[in-house]
Amino acid sequence: PFFVEEYGRAIDTIVENGLDANVSIKPTAFGLLLDPSEAAKNIEDLCKKAAEHDMFVRLDMEDHRVTQATLDVVTELHGKGVTNVGAVLQARLFRTLDDIESLCNTLGDSTDFRICKGIYLEPAEIAHTDYRPINDAFTDCIDASLEKGAYVAIATHDKPIVESSLRLLDKHGLKISSKGSKPGKGPGYEFQMLLGVRGEMRRKLLAKGHRVRIYVPYGEKWYEYSMRRLRENPDVAWHVTKALLMPWSNRR
Repeated sequence: PFFVEEYGRAIDTIVENGLDANVSIKPTAFGLLLDPSEAAKNIEDLCKKAAEHDMFVRLDMEDHRVTQATLDVVTELHGKGVTNVGAVLQARLFRTLDDIESLCNTLGDSTDFRICKGIYLEPAEIAHTDYRPINDAFTDCIDASLEKGAYVAIATHDKPIVESSLRLLDKHGLKISSKGSKPGKGPGYEFQMLLGVRGEMRRKLLAKGHRVRIYVPYGEKWYEYSMRRLRENPDVAWHVTKALLMPWSNRR
């Protein structure tokens, strides 16, 4: 299948260049809405290839139609011993705290989440829709994940979320030093940001010793993907525009 081969080439390139990187994939691109069983097999093949190089695979979370199916793939793969895979959880969804509890109980020490606000505009019946409740839910999700011992990738460009996350890291006794960390990871957490967004914030976190991973759009349709994300999130669009007009604000 095209996406299995394409991401396989990406993994090979990462390895050849000795990069500290992993890959994020959209399950629907691997057929999740067409044939869940075949999609799971395609994703398993990619994860096994990545595992040969101690590389992690993140399943991006799409809209609520595939939330459970995506988490089922993660659980199924872990059950087969393929543990270098984790999911993204969208804090805005009402179900997310229950998902954290369930997955942590099932996956144990191998649990690895990326927590984000969620870019999809979900119905008010199943998700928070206002800024403050979404931020509060984000903080609650990080707190719950750390409490359960999961590895947490904190994906945000929002200063209040970063500040509350730093307080939670102190609360849970997570030190900045990476001693004892998993290969390619931080001491139980890392921050994640989009390429070209909030460079000044990223540098401040790095200067304080925190691990920060940059999310880089990849593939032939990278431009279309980026434009769609910018339309969905005007705040991110402003930061990218600023980076283009004032590139010195996002250097390094």
